[in-house]
Amino acid sequence: MNGDAAKSLSRLLPRIETTFADLIAIDSRGWDAFTIRLHTHFGALFDPLRAVYGDRYDFFFHLERFLEVAARSWFDRPYELRALDSDRETEPDWFHSNRMMGGVCYVDLFAGNLEGVRTHIPYFKELGLTYLHLMPLFRAPEGNSDGGYAVSSYREVNPSLGTMKELRTLATELRAEGISLVLDFVFNHTSDEHPWALEARQFPDEEDRNCFFLFPDRTMPDAYTATLREIFPDQRPGSFTWVQDAGTNGRWVWTTFHSFQWDLNYANPLTFERMAAEMLFLANQGVEILRLDAVAFVWKRLGTVCESLPEAHELVRAFNAMARIAAPAMLFKSEAIVHPAEVATYIDPAECQLSYNPLLMALLWESLATRNTQLLRRSMEHWFAIPEGCAWVNYVRSHDDIGWTFDDADAGSLGINGYDHRRFLNAFYTGRFDGTFARGLPFQENPKTGDCRISGTAASLAGLEKALNEEGATEVERALKRVLMMYSVALSIGGIPLLYLGDELAMLNDYSFASDPAKAEDSRWVHRPRLDSVRLDSRNDPDSPAGTLFAQLRRMILLRKTEPVLAGSQTEFLNAGNDHIFAYRRDRGDGELIALVNVTEQQQTTSLLNTHEFWFELISGGTVTASGSVVLEPYQVMWLQPIRQ
Repeated sequence: MNGDAAKSLSRLLPRIETTFADLIAIDSRGWDAFTIRLHTHFGALFDPLRAVYGDRYDFFFHLERFLEVAARSWFDRPYELRALDSDRETEPDWFHSNRMMGGVCYVDLFAGNLEGVRTHIPYFKELGLTYLHLMPLFRAPEGNSDGGYAVSSYREVNPSLGTMKELRTLATELRAEGISLVLDFVFNHTSDEHPWALEARQFPDEEDRNCFFLFPDRTMPDAYTATLREIFPDQRPGSFTWVQDAGTNGRWVWTTFHSFQWDLNYANPLTFERMAAEMLFLANQGVEILRLDAVAFVWKRLGTVCESLPEAHELVRAFNAMARIAAPAMLFKSEAIVHPAEVATYIDPAECQLSYNPLLMALLWESLATRNTQLLRRSMEHWFAIPEGCAWVNYVRSHDDIGWTFDDADAGSLGINGYDHRRFLNAFYTGRFDGTFARGLPFQENPKTGDCRISGTAASLAGLEKALNEEGATEVERALKRVLMMYSVALSIGGIPLLYLGDELAMLNDYSFASDPAKAEDSRWVHRPRLDSVRLDSRNDPDSPAGTLFAQLRRMILLRKTEPVLAGSQTEFLNAGNDHIFAYRRDRGDGELIALVNVTEQQQTTSLLNTHEFWFELISGGTVTASGSVVLEPYQVMWLQPIRQ
């Protein structure tokens, strides 16, 4: 802690002690634990807040308010979560374990409601999950709510899904079974029905009641628009929406994503205070990981693109420090689906300890389409390494679209034109390329440029839909091998593997979304199918695609949990001498593993293993002799460990 921070804390702490004197008298041991953490982490809170708000005359007034939020939340924190805080501080690298396995789903689509999720805990255990991400489940507007990302209350569950009490109970039961609850923290915007938005409409000119960007005319919106990019140009052009306030005149409000999602104005410290309180409230319900939604957009500055500005990082650091002080068991996961260099800027123990790995996801699909691993290997060599104390969350599919976020310089170094290559990939995965196996839909397609992103379930994009409808058993088998091959990489490359629940059951595209007016314009709903008991039961039928994939994937998940060498995130990428094979080494000093991944429907060979004569192949349970070339069957994966003589 620097001198300015230390002086500020010595000035503010007595005031906080006076405010909470009654609670301190009741819970003196809890207060001692809080003040220890406050002294430890106050510098990490003070510095980013001073960077953002230090020029304000009332900076210390707001700083005191922020500390009051942290203290109040700590006194409200259940004792079992305080115990978890202590455990996680004792073992800060708990999330690096090879036993970590994530799953993600929509509550209503997977299980109907929170009670349904609770009844599926045995299924989560069967799969080996230790991390369950429930997609947005808070109260939101009826109809189109951007899949729940337009939050009307952070303290109320959508009534159709259950109650906050049921969420707390679920979190407790999951924790008892070794499963961490993960939720989204939508902190760039609220819905236009949120009480703060209703208040801002009534008092648009009063800063202490307004957490949004409201403008009386187009002067400032036009000035900002000159440098902004449109996020959904075909659905909703522009970044501002006209709304009627309580007066006779309307206002323009900043709405980056949809007209019903109002961007929060963090230049007003009231916004940070309110959102910090919401964040810590969720932590006290038993949430162990928060996914920070739209993290790149949370700060605006005239004359910029208003994405990933320095203040955005300062705000994330401040939120992180608040958590370290009042809920240290909780981690942050960044959601920045942008250029790889920008993704990397949020990955830091002081910002987000976890981060989605959109580059790996996109390039696994790219390698399937091209049958070539050059761009995948080159990109991983450049972008996979991250700071100590952090981990990737590696996934094959998510609730979102697939965007081709690879670096054009990486592509160019291989003689690949990024623009042309993205057009090829779009054509391939929307079924418009001759010979493709994929059945996907375009998302946000621009007919003039050919630019779009891709929607579709893992199984449909990997060829299962086409194989079942148009081909036969051989192509069905190949499609399932493609899915398993990609998940094998997520399970072994380093970090936390994440399964979009339903992928393990080979679920296909659900085109019924097109008949729902609230979903029809968003093709991403095609890969958010509803799970039913018949599909779930089919995992027990070894002759069905679901049964085949479930058994093999579950076996691979359980195998991962037995191999400590697969813990952590340190990975060395290897040249297999064959561009159709993706190869990498995991080495933790006490063990070594080399993964070989054939991304084609043809046999492939490599001489990479000549450093040892014999290798044990974990997946098949057999021995591989490396005196000559190693042969991989179509889409085969090998996890190899040297047999020491």
